Amino acid sequence: MLKNYQEVLEYAFDILNMTYFGGSLPPIVICIMSSPRTNGHYTVNREWRVDQDRLHEINISAEHLDRPIENVMATLCHEMVHYYCALNSIADTCQGGRYHNKRFKEEAEKRGLRISYAQGIGWSVTEPTQEFCIVLSKHGIVKPLDINRDGYMGYAMTVGGQDGKAGTGINGIGTQRKKGSTRKYQCPSCGNSFRATKDINVMCLDCQKIFIKV
Repeated sequence: MLKNYQEVLEYAFDILNMTYFGGSLPPIVICIMSSPRTNGHYTVNREWRVDQDRLHEINISAEHLDRPIENVMATLCHEMVHYYCALNSIADTCQGGRYHNKRFKEEAEKRGLRISYAQGIGWSVTEPTQEFCIVLSKHGIVKPLDINRDGYMGYAMTVGGQDGKAGTGINGIGTQRKKGSTRKYQCPSCGNSFRATKDINVMCLDCQKIFIKV
């Protein structure tokens, strides 16, 4: 099951690299591993050996895969910003990499992310902007499975439900559900959502933002 999510993350890395970094980021190993206290992290050291090369790693938390796909991808892009800053000698953090300074905020917000402040970790809280969500939608980056490291896994009837959980009635591990014919649309700002039986263009009247098909 994780293979599908892994493939989506690797594809998204390539798309975000070309869109926001001009293709300047070298190959990196993307992992899905246990990391309950954080949504993801970037390793400063070159942890992986691939043939004769040594590669850095981006880890996406297995415990937080049930978030909406745009938030998971915002985490991926967040870690890509750290990668970019490391390659370009930009000091974007301090306190052992925990505190994110305004240099990080500046670089991240150039790349479709909305960054806000939190006590103790600085300018680190990351959300996707509407522009970022449109990039994901344009390139078909959608959540492949409703999966999370909490003991419950299942196939989504339609992917990307509220808080990343697709529908109800997933009982136990590996319960398969029939594929539905509806599409899920969600406002990238307020999270309002609805389902439709065909592809449509709709604007959220509360936020004046275009609904994104998830």
